Amino acid sequence: MGEWSDDRLRRAMGALLRWGVAIAAVTAFAGGILYLQGCAGDVPDYRVFRGTPPALRGAAGIIREAASLNPFGVIQLGILLLIATPVARIVFSLAAFVAKKDLAYVASVLIVLSIVLAGLLRERRGAVVPPESFRPMCAPSEASSPIPVPMKAAPEESR
Repeated sequence: MGEWSDDRLRRAMGALLRWGVAIAAVTAFAGGILYLQGCAGDVPDYRVFRGTPPALRGAAGIIREAASLNPFGVIQLGILLLIATPVARIVFSLAAFVAKKDLAYVASVLIVLSIVLAGLLRERRGAVVPPESFRPMCAPSEASSPIPVPMKAAPEESR
């Protein structure tokens, strides 16, 4: 494979970040398309806060829901991939510095990786507790008809 030069390392990291963001964006966009296909005519009810459903609070649930083509699961998977992209960059940097035998950078990247992982894996109890019973996807509002939109008066013709 050869020695990793600084320029080769920089290009590989740039490609990793570009591809990670592109794949995350395409995934979230596909989830948005799925959502619009299933919920195009529904009017959401914003009077009641509905938190994240329990199935979408962890990586395993997100992957399971995305595999079943639940639109919310696919969108969450896109967000999860977007979060994983810089973490993958840190892991890639760690592997590259280990291969170069640069112990100072290995130590600093390990510190950064431990801080990032501690922040991502820490469970935040009591932040926002979503209701245990959440409505199914595309819950329409209580109103039977869509919200009326006021019409503008037609401009008068000048004489």
